[in-house]
Amino acid sequence: MQTKRIVSVITAAFAAALALSACSNNSGSNHNMSSMTPSVAVSSPSVSGGGDSQASAHNDADVAFAQGMIPHHQQAIAMSDALLAKQGIDPSVVSLANEIKAAQGPEIQQMQGWLTNWGVPATTTSAGSGMPSMPGHDMGSTGGGGMMSEQDMSALRAAQGVDASRLFLTQMIEHHKGAIAMAQTEQASGQFAPAVELARSIIASQQREIETMQRMLGAL
Repeated sequence: MQTKRIVSVITAAFAAALALSACSNNSGSNHNMSSMTPSVAVSSPSVSGGGDSQASAHNDADVAFAQGMIPHHQQAIAMSDALLAKQGIDPSVVSLANEIKAAQGPEIQQMQGWLTNWGVPATTTSAGSGMPSMPGHDMGSTGGGGMMSEQDMSALRAAQGVDASRLFLTQMIEHHKGAIAMAQTEQASGQFAPAVELARSIIASQQREIETMQRMLGAL
């Protein structure tokens, strides 16, 4: 009887020890899981921050490029319209004027969209004048950056026949040279990848057009 009593006491003590051990393990597990919770919650804000940064990846050079190139393109279209309104113009010159309009119109819309997204104003020409205001340039009556002056535009509108073709080509060569210089500045200093790519395209396409116009002049 005494032996059974001793065995019962030992068994009870062992069971109690197991219960205490189980409680201790559960408590430790709960503590570890709760300590992990804050690290999971902290990671999400950085994702949205990266998106905001990506959306605003432009600099002052990008803004100046778009604000300057929009009116520059607008005047090229005005020059082309002045030529296309005439009779007796060499068909190859007419074709070139139409190509300039077709290329530069969509580029204007693209750059206007960038400026809208950046929250900065675009510049526009006054109706029918072909004389836009370009940031950092006082166009006045003398032109600049390849832009034609008011006198230049008046001369183009007044010219007829071969003289009109020759004047258009001469003026547009200078106009293209100004655009190329602006695009080269954007390539060197711009940050917004689509603007830098557009600058590269303008340099390549307008240099080709300059070479074409020089050949046309020699054939007139």
